[in-house]
Amino acid sequence: MMRVGLGYDVHPLVPGRRLVLGGVEIPGTVGLAGHSDADVLAHAIGDALLGAAGLGDLGTHFPSDDERWRDASSLELLRRIREAVSRAGWRVVFVDATVIAEFPRIAPFRERMRERLATALSLTVEQISVKATTNERLGFIGRGEGIAALAVATLQRSVQERDSDPDGR
Repeated sequence: MMRVGLGYDVHPLVPGRRLVLGGVEIPGTVGLAGHSDADVLAHAIGDALLGAAGLGDLGTHFPSDDERWRDASSLELLRRIREAVSRAGWRVVFVDATVIAEFPRIAPFRERMRERLATALSLTVEQISVKATTNERLGFIGRGEGIAALAVATLQRSVQERDSDPDGR
């Protein structure tokens, strides 16, 4: 049995914060505002994984009013999500994600992002796709006021779950 989940996240850009995308700190003068490190790419992936496993959303597991998660590494959140997905009887097969931003350019950081995300999710780099696009200067993203990300995650029932289900579901 396979499941697919969709995740989306967006954060505003503000001065004085570090910019973290896919677990990679990108040099610059602005970063994303948020309770944790505000890594929209990792957050979108986390929501896609949780959704596919039927486990709710990021805010349910890591509420913004909980001080434990203030400035938390989103890679650590992904590790915890992968563990929850695994406990629920699923394994991650593939993640496809897109960053939507006018800046920074993602290409110079893409492979490091894939490596860090793969490590956090106990996957191979080949199981993680990271792409980028702009908003063609339209809307808040186009004006450089924020960054968004979309992700799709594919999960498969883990072997032990399939083996214990006599119907193979």
